[in-house]
Amino acid sequence: MLLLMALATVGALAVTVQSLVAFAGALAPPDRRGAVVGKVTGGIIIGILAARAVSGSVSDWLGWHAVYGTAAALSLAATLLLSAALPRDPRRSPRGDYRAILRSLPVLLRRDRVLQFRAALAFIIFAAFSTFWTPLVLALTAPPFQLSHSHIGLFGFVGIAGALGARGAGRLVDRGQAHGVTGAALALLCLSWGFITLLPLSLGWLAAGIVLLDLAVQAVHVTNQTLIVGRHPDTAGRIIAGYMVFYSAGSAAGAAVSTYVYSIWGWAGVCLTGFCISLAGLTLWSCVAAITSTQSGHRRFLRK
Repeated sequence: MLLLMALATVGALAVTVQSLVAFAGALAPPDRRGAVVGKVTGGIIIGILAARAVSGSVSDWLGWHAVYGTAAALSLAATLLLSAALPRDPRRSPRGDYRAILRSLPVLLRRDRVLQFRAALAFIIFAAFSTFWTPLVLALTAPPFQLSHSHIGLFGFVGIAGALGARGAGRLVDRGQAHGVTGAALALLCLSWGFITLLPLSLGWLAAGIVLLDLAVQAVHVTNQTLIVGRHPDTAGRIIAGYMVFYSAGSAAGAAVSTYVYSIWGWAGVCLTGFCISLAGLTLWSCVAAITSTQSGHRRFLRK
């Protein structure tokens, strides 16, 4: 029970880092907002993926208790560094207590169709992301590979290549290509599962699939955040907070479903589940694009 409470606390605190995305995006010039959001988001994702490699090695060498001790020390160091390095926020904070801010989130979601669409995509892409990463350790520790936690963690470094590539998505969004970036990334996400499903044959195919999957997920994630922060720069914090609810829900759903599917149908079942989730995202994008195009509202709905 104590471990579950600690994990719940870590999960609640983990999403607070997204306030940095809202902060950076709101302060960035409009013509560079995508590049700035992409850079900050890329740093966050690279840290997440690198942590997989580091934690695996620490666990093998020093035990799992040391993983949490190391994470606590690094979190304290990051807190001190950020408190000293971050500039003051020149914006005037809107009046209202915290409960009023929370009550405003459903109102914003109900009124903003772009936010609705981007939040739905966040749920889908991170469900797919979690569907892959959660049961991966189960597949790689089982025969025929039987890899150690240190070796499995190295696949996090493979994912960094995809995350680095996704940083360019923000610059494309700045050029008004958010619609194309989203569609191409969702198509890549579907394609990635074709490589991932070849895991029983080769770890090389798995690595290729990881690069495509992380590239696709982060490209959509950067595009989503750039657009919604650009629409509400004065309330960027609460907009990102609302968006992250769907991000977290998708991650949790993907983790729960994928482990259950793996226990029954194995890795093939996981890949089929991930592909279906990804295809749902591409289908949603296609439907929204078709509807808004017929209404001559394509640019207004999908961009700004």
